[in-house]
Amino acid sequence: MKNQLAINGGKKAVSDEVKKVLPPWPPVYEATAEKLKAIYMSRKWSFNGQYEQEFCLKFAKYCGAKHGVFMINGTVTLESALHALGVKAGDEVIVPGNTWLATAMAAVYLGAIPVFVDVEPDTLCLDPEKVRKAITSKTKAIIPVHLFGSMADMDKFMEISKEYNIPVIEDCAHAHGGIRDGKGLGSIGHVGSFSFQQSKTLSAGESGMCLTNDDELADKLFRINHIGYAPGQKQGKAASSPEEGLICHNYRGLEFNAAILVDAMKHLSAQATLRDKNAMYLTELIKDVPGITVQARGRKADRQSYYNFVMLLQPSKLKPGITIKEVSAALFAEGVDCFIGGYGPVYKHMLWSVPKSQFRIHSKNVSEDVCANRQLGVSHTWILTNKLLMKATAAAVEKVMNAYCK
Repeated sequence: MKNQLAINGGKKAVSDEVKKVLPPWPPVYEATAEKLKAIYMSRKWSFNGQYEQEFCLKFAKYCGAKHGVFMINGTVTLESALHALGVKAGDEVIVPGNTWLATAMAAVYLGAIPVFVDVEPDTLCLDPEKVRKAITSKTKAIIPVHLFGSMADMDKFMEISKEYNIPVIEDCAHAHGGIRDGKGLGSIGHVGSFSFQQSKTLSAGESGMCLTNDDELADKLFRINHIGYAPGQKQGKAASSPEEGLICHNYRGLEFNAAILVDAMKHLSAQATLRDKNAMYLTELIKDVPGITVQARGRKADRQSYYNFVMLLQPSKLKPGITIKEVSAALFAEGVDCFIGGYGPVYKHMLWSVPKSQFRIHSKNVSEDVCANRQLGVSHTWILTNKLLMKATAAAVEKVMNAYCK
């Protein structure tokens, strides 16, 4: 039968032939390989080298920020941003419940207390109104995350920041190349934090960056990252000291990573635009499919960056006995390489080992429901392809949901 599910012996909606367009990730380029060899032979592998400086300038300009500080990963960027903004032990940092561990662990590393606040049911990003209710006299920072394929409502967060005098750090680990209301993501808050880890849409295996438009913050971030050295100072020739209490680390990125990113940036705009185009096309194709919706684009999104394309089940419309596990298995059998749930809630993740006395949960209903029962996604590489794969994916989703809905 034409509509028989593949999991029951029917034909797959997404054939292996159609899936051949899926690109291996991260992409590699011969010119970059030659550049890496030259760096290796030069013995100049670290400490604010040529490619580190070039990438900082280019990426900051690309995102519309004044300063970029390159670091070894996207966790220490968050930790360093909090430290530069004055967050100390015992302070509270508001983070979403639905995010990767690093967003909350950055606060823990400083002895601060992550306060988990719920997300919006459509964008899955931190809910500004619930943030307002979670603010206390101890709140010293807010970290909205531009999650999966949406953008946090930065207008509202910057209003809250101004009203309560609380700095905002944009977690942009999923947001490379995103543009909101004419501004690059990462340039809107007091600090923007990026990860260039292996799976990210701009990848160097590891490394990260902080962006800021504030000269003083930029100096602090650089010093925190470079064991106290100020920008422009050569190794072994420190000319000034960091301020007392600014505890500095060796969080430096390597020239190898920076060189990879300089070349990868040449392709970022085209890749981000293609993902956005395919995501909108797939969204349109499945808009009338029963029992499922799509994570909402960020408000005022000019170009939505995507780390994952996420669909949201409506469990009340499923037949008795059908859950997200059955839907996921059926989609996988149809050839759609989907995953359940993402990361959260953070405080229930297998790798979350922080004692209960060292974090606080303010609100959680949406995060817990979405992560357990509703969130299905595919990697950003899925939408870095063509319309044929989008059509086949839509056919698979429609086939499964028609079979599993009441």
